[in-house]
Amino acid sequence: MDASTPCVSFIGIVDFTEQAKWLYLSESVVDLLGWEPADLIGTPSLNLVHPDEYDQVKAMHYSTITQDRAAVLAYLRMRHKDPYKGYVLCAISRTVAQNVLVGSVSFASPGPKAMHNASTAQEVRIITPYAKDLDFRRWNDPNPMPPCRVPSPIRELSTGPSGSSDGSRTPSPSPSDEAPPRFDPLPEQSVRTALILDRFSRNCKILYCSNDSLVSTTKAMGRDFFDFVIRRDEEKVRSWIDVVKGWGVNERGQPSDGGFGFGKFAVCVQGRDSSIRTPEPAPARGHRQNGHSSRANATNDNRPGRHERRAQGSSSHSPTHSRHRGRGDPSELVVDAIFSAHSDGLMVILRKSSSS
Repeated sequence: MDASTPCVSFIGIVDFTEQAKWLYLSESVVDLLGWEPADLIGTPSLNLVHPDEYDQVKAMHYSTITQDRAAVLAYLRMRHKDPYKGYVLCAISRTVAQNVLVGSVSFASPGPKAMHNASTAQEVRIITPYAKDLDFRRWNDPNPMPPCRVPSPIRELSTGPSGSSDGSRTPSPSPSDEAPPRFDPLPEQSVRTALILDRFSRNCKILYCSNDSLVSTTKAMGRDFFDFVIRRDEEKVRSWIDVVKGWGVNERGQPSDGGFGFGKFAVCVQGRDSSIRTPEPAPARGHRQNGHSSRANATNDNRPGRHERRAQGSSSHSPTHSRHRGRGDPSELVVDAIFSAHSDGLMVILRKSSSS
């Protein structure tokens, strides 16, 4: 890899139209493709795709939406603003977030980081023949994030003879499948909210919130992410973000992309002041903790991607928590989450947990 090779990634959000128009781009798009965000906002993202790969990318755009996909990784070529630089081999990640597609674009090259990114994705698609060396896939690895129910009538499009109408995972179509020339109006998919966080701050200020489905956009924008994490899960989620930040570093030690982490935690829907540290309530005299002391819980494995029992297991032994759960406390919501790091931000995709 020479000194001129771009080693960055940028966050991008596109709409559901057949042109996949840009709605948001982070500043690192300048470093990777030479374009300013203002150059591209409102224009079709497919305009940057190599002509030989256009039809396959459009078909992937359509199938990702209609099948409500998450953490899809694809390799293709995108046009640089400088015509002398031609097309850049890129890794594109995409997740459906209710009514938009969110993800990132990074320079693709063989190596340990590419293997890590592919091994943490839920689906990998090789579109350009120039990425044949990047075709690394997991073998018999279970889906780290349970599938969500695909709403009708979309469910009819994503299930066939081998599909299941109960929301179980179905084989993805080939990228060579054709998309219709004009997309019919597509309904919103399963409820997900995308957050973009400041990766360079300890408390990860919220820079962007895609909708109001799980937390209020007006309440969330500009606040610390941990204001919306229930206090008992804060240490766990901090450890996940530290791990994901560590993944999101390129060969030169610079911030970049770094695959996907999966976890479950409880959201404080109304928000709180995470800067206030209140002491844990002292146990009643003579009352045994049944092995669920805070010290014991702190030794649990907090790495993302593991099946988390604390959000619904050991933490539910708190009398206060059990009382809230029993009456359906509206201020608390257990979510499945996808975490990913990028050059100039962290992406968090939240979805109400089906097991909550």
